[in-house]
Amino acid sequence: MKLTKAIIANEIRKANNKVSTKEASKYVETFLAIVKQDIVAGNDLLISGFGKFVVRDKRQRRGRNPQTGDALLLDPRRVVTFHSSVKLREKVNGDVVD
Repeated sequence: MKLTKAIIANEIRKANNKVSTKEASKYVETFLAIVKQDIVAGNDLLISGFGKFVVRDKRQRRGRNPQTGDALLLDPRRVVTFHSSVKLREKVNGDVVD
């Protein structure tokens, strides 16, 4: 099963009967906009008990075209990596966590 924004919004609505589906969707969109803005700015994002999104700079490096075998230079770029929290990792692995 895929977790979509609509599913998240529906779970928010179910958890709080006073929130409409439209409001819940707006909350999800707002949260994701804040996350995107922070990551694009180059900041790391820590969500306690879940994990950390880390923005890393990769320098220019030599690569190879897999189809032709020709050498080429890969441009420097930024990547986002995710490091799960210990609590999340334990839950995924089935360890007992409070």
